[in-house]
Amino acid sequence: MKNILPIIAVTTVLMTSCQSNTTKNNKLTDSTTTKSDDAANASECFLYAKNRDTATLKLNTTDTLISGDLSYNLFQKDKNTGKIEGIVKGDTLIADYTFQSEGMQSVRQIVWLKQSGKLVEGFGDVEEADGKVKFKNISKLKFGKAIEFSKTDCK
Repeated sequence: MKNILPIIAVTTVLMTSCQSNTTKNNKLTDSTTTKSDDAANASECFLYAKNRDTATLKLNTTDTLISGDLSYNLFQKDKNTGKIEGIVKGDTLIADYTFQSEGMQSVRQIVWLKQSGKLVEGFGDVEEADGKVKFKNISKLKFGKAIEFSKTDCK
């Protein structure tokens, strides 16, 4: 009976130390997972500047989802600033842009094509549906050099 107490004490110490190592290993695994999640959650900033026109975009990408802040300041037009939310399909970004202009909130669809590290905005025929302006046919958009966002450092 006297021999059982030391055996129980040693067993308890060993079990506690094994559980402590398991917790440490889980923490290492969790930090590795967090680092890979950070890589999947990327933020990039873009700028368009030509003559007196400017536009800025802060784009957050998580897998195939995008969100961010977009602002247009085009010469002799009302400035508008708002948020985007959308998806990535291959080299195309499709989002809804919710913005304030002339004291009113509006929603319009916006599409960019990734080309050589830049985002080229698409233009085409639009229609209003469900309170937002959207493109009639995304596959028929024109991606000219009208508004071309270049990467810039985020502030």
